[in-house]
Amino acid sequence: MNEEKKNGAVDERPTEKQRGPVVLRRDRKDELTTTDQRLLDSRGPSDWVHTDPWRVLRIQAEFVEGFGALAEVPSAVTVFGSARTGRDHPEYQIGRDLGAALAEAGFAAITGGGPGAMEAVNRGCSEAGGFSIGLGIELPFEQGLNPWVDLGVNFRYFFVRKTMFIKYSQAFICLPGGFGTLDELFEALTLVQTKKVTKFPVVLFGTSYWQGLYDWIQNSVLEGGKVGEKDLALLHLTDDIDDAVRVVKDAHKAWGDAH
Repeated sequence: MNEEKKNGAVDERPTEKQRGPVVLRRDRKDELTTTDQRLLDSRGPSDWVHTDPWRVLRIQAEFVEGFGALAEVPSAVTVFGSARTGRDHPEYQIGRDLGAALAEAGFAAITGGGPGAMEAVNRGCSEAGGFSIGLGIELPFEQGLNPWVDLGVNFRYFFVRKTMFIKYSQAFICLPGGFGTLDELFEALTLVQTKKVTKFPVVLFGTSYWQGLYDWIQNSVLEGGKVGEKDLALLHLTDDIDDAVRVVKDAHKAWGDAH
């Protein structure tokens, strides 16, 4: 895999796979399943049941490792977006500009640590002198943390990683993305709606991409009585980086004033 260094040079790295904190490269990376899959898939031999207590310790260790690594992180914003966004796509440049704007506003930028839009945000933040964080996940088809992550933590379990996104962020900004982005978006909205977290803005960046989803929530979910007006108000739709950062700053200030 070719990876750009920050100085523009090209760095040759072998393809790799993350297995929690472990990096597997070359012929060692070919494993057919992930830890999450082995935990959640009920099919297979019955001896799986007898390994669960040991796996609980591994899950506990992931929480401890994540809490320890991120405990000193300053105020941060998590940005989600597609791993498939190419470096020549306009959304990649938007990600870089957004990462830089967050750094200039005094926020660390947290992403899933992968390629595409995540890399763009990490890159923009790091190049602007900010604190660029990547929380990676063991997947069968994605390769390691991108080279612009300053602090990286790799996880085996999605639910542990999701806890870290929420616990150490003051806001979510969603760039155009796929199922993973949608998953994090609705989980964040559910946690805010049920008051598990407070003063937590969720910004949808890119009206041409998100407007259809927003309209569906408004015209079908809200009109059908499945959510209320204040639930819809949890979402902020914008195409302007300064506006997105303003929403984050205002919410962070309100949270600080309340505490």
